[in-house]
Amino acid sequence: MKLSIVIVNYNVEHFLEQCLFSVRKALQKIEAEIFVVDNNSVDGSLRMLEEKFPEVKVIANKENVGFSKANNQAIRQATGEYVLLLNPDTVVEDDTFEKVVDFMDAHPDAGGLGVKMVDGTGKFLPESKRGLPTPLTAFYKIFGLASLFPRSKRFSRYHLGFLDKDETHEVDVLAGAFMLMRRSVLDKVGLLDEAFFMYGEDIDLSYRITQAGFKNYYFPETRIIHYKGESTKKSSVNYVFVFYNAMIIFAQKHFSQKRASTFTFLINIAIYFRAFLAIMARFFKRAMLPVLDAVTGFAGLLLIQEFWGDFTIYREGGNYPLVLVTFVLPAYMLIWLVSVYFSGGYDKPYRIPKALQGIGVGSLMILVFYALLPENLRFSRALILLGTAWLAIVTSLIRFSAYLLKMDGFTLGGDVKRRFLVIGHGAEAQRVAELLRSTAIKPEFVGLVETKSDEKLPASFIGHIHQVPEIIAIYRINEVIFCSKNLPHQTIIDKMVAWHAAGVDYKIAPEDSLSIIGSNSIDTRGDLYTIGINAIDSNPNRRSKRFFDILAAMCGLVMWPLLFWFVKRPFNYLKNNLLVIFGRKSWVGYCKVDQQTQKLPAIRNGVLCPALVFKRPVTEVQMINQLNLLYARDYTVWKDVEIFFKAFKWLGN
Repeated sequence: MKLSIVIVNYNVEHFLEQCLFSVRKALQKIEAEIFVVDNNSVDGSLRMLEEKFPEVKVIANKENVGFSKANNQAIRQATGEYVLLLNPDTVVEDDTFEKVVDFMDAHPDAGGLGVKMVDGTGKFLPESKRGLPTPLTAFYKIFGLASLFPRSKRFSRYHLGFLDKDETHEVDVLAGAFMLMRRSVLDKVGLLDEAFFMYGEDIDLSYRITQAGFKNYYFPETRIIHYKGESTKKSSVNYVFVFYNAMIIFAQKHFSQKRASTFTFLINIAIYFRAFLAIMARFFKRAMLPVLDAVTGFAGLLLIQEFWGDFTIYREGGNYPLVLVTFVLPAYMLIWLVSVYFSGGYDKPYRIPKALQGIGVGSLMILVFYALLPENLRFSRALILLGTAWLAIVTSLIRFSAYLLKMDGFTLGGDVKRRFLVIGHGAEAQRVAELLRSTAIKPEFVGLVETKSDEKLPASFIGHIHQVPEIIAIYRINEVIFCSKNLPHQTIIDKMVAWHAAGVDYKIAPEDSLSIIGSNSIDTRGDLYTIGINAIDSNPNRRSKRFFDILAAMCGLVMWPLLFWFVKRPFNYLKNNLLVIFGRKSWVGYCKVDQQTQKLPAIRNGVLCPALVFKRPVTEVQMINQLNLLYARDYTVWKDVEIFFKAFKWLGN
C-alpha cells in the first residue's frame, strides 16, 4: 500500500462529503486506503459515509477523544508507506497525491511534507509554512509585530513570511490540515502526542521529525482549499485557551527548564491578553449597535422631557418627577430596543425598515401599557410620540452613516439579492441550478456557464467559462458555484485565485450531493445550501417562533377562564401554557413519526403539529414526513399562527 489517508471528523458532515469526493477523484492512480475516525458526531456523518463511501474504513468513537488520539487510532491500523493526516474541511486537487508521493519518493531525507493552502476565496493561507514557536517568535506573533512586518526575517518567523510562497522550502512545522509523513519515520519518532487534545500536536510531531534528522518540506506545486475553523472558531475565547495552553505543553516538553519557564510566562500573559481582546471584540461586534441606539435614544428622551416640560405644563416652574427619568423612560427605552430586536433590527444585514418597524411596534406596546398604568405614572403621551420620532430619526441616521462608511452588514434595501453563476457541463449544471432554486434562499438570478469552450452553447446557458469575468460584471453576480463533477479541482482553485479581485463568493457542488458548500474565512461559517431544511433553523425564525410562543401562552393564561369552554382538556391547556413559557415546549412542532426520512433542524416538541390542520387524521408515514419537511423548509411565524387557530381545540394535547 502506497498511501494511507486519515481524516478525523466531528460534526462537519457536508464538508467531509465534499472532501471525500475530491479524495476519491485524486486517488485514481494511487494505491491507497482511507480512514475516517468519527469523534461521536450527531449530524448524520456516519450514515452519509455508509451510503456514499463504502470503500472508507470507518472508526466510530462513542465519545470525542480529541484530534491526536483519533488520528493515532487510524495510524496504528494503516498499512501505507506514507501516512497523510487530512482535515475534513479541505478539498484536494486531482493530482495532489501523485505529486506529493513522487516528491517524497525523490527525497528520501524528507520525513514530512505540507502543501500550499488557500481559503474559500482563493486567498493564500500563511500557515501553509511555519517556523518553530520559540519564545521570541511567539512574542512577535502574540503582540502583533509579525503582522506589522510580514516579510521580516526577525519578526515573521512564525509564518516564515520572508520565504517565497511559490517555491519549495525546508520548514520547521507542517500544518495539521495536510500533513504527509513517511511511515518509517513515524515508527522511529512515535505517533501524535495525546497530551494535546486539539492544536499543537502538529508542531510537536514536526519538531520530533526534525530532531530525528529528517526534513520537513513546504511543497507549493499542488494546492488544497482549507475552509478552516468549521468545528472551532479561532475568534472564540475557548480557542485562545486551548491553543495557547497547547503551546505551554510543547514548551515544557521540548525546551530547557529556563526557556520553558520564560515561554510559559509569555504565553500566560498572551492567554489573558488575547482572551480579553476576543471578549471585547465579540462584545463590540454584537452589542455596538444596540448600545449606540440605547445611548443616543435615551439621551434624546432626556432632552425631550426637559424641553417639553419647560414649554408645556412646567412653564411656571417645576420639573417632571424623578421617577420618570429613573424608571419610566428607561422602561420605554427597553421596550423599544426589545421590539427592534424581535423585529430583526439587529440581524445582519442591518436594515433601516426593520428598525423602524420595531420602533413602531414598541410604541404601540408602550401606549397600551400607558393606558394600564396608575395615574401617578402616566405623564404625557406626547413624550411617547416625540420619543418615537426621535428614535426613528436617530436609528436611521446611525444605520445610514454606517452604510456610507461601508461598514460590514449595513444595507439600505431589503433582503440582499443573491445572484448566482453555476459553472458546469450540461445536465449537472442544470441539476445544481435546480438544487439552488429549491433551497430557502430564493435566488434572484441563476445563470449557467458551460465548462467546455469548444462546445456549442446550450440555449439555457449564458456563456463559456473563459467569459466568466465579463459575466460577473454584466450580470452583477455575487456568488459562483463550481460543479466538481465537471471540473478538475486544479481548475476550480485556479479560477478562484484568478477571479479573487472580482470580490465574489465561491462554493463547490460535489457530484451526486444535495449540498453546496463553501466558507469565506476563519471567522465566517459561510452558507451551506442544502435541498431545503435551513429555513426554520435561522436565528430570526427561531426568535420569531419563540416570541409567538410566549405571547400566545401569556394571552392564554390571562384568557383561560374564557377559553376553558372551547379547548379539550382545559387543565392540560393551562399546564401547556406554563411549559411553553418556560421553554419546555413550543405550540407547534414536527409531527411524530416512526421513520423520519429527512434530517430536520432540531426544535422543541410541539403541542400541535402541521397534520392537525386537516379534517381527517393523517396516518401515512410518507405524508407526515412531507408535512414535516415543508414546515421546516418554508417556515414563517404565520404558519404557526395558522396552525394554532385552525387546531385551537387541541391546545390541551
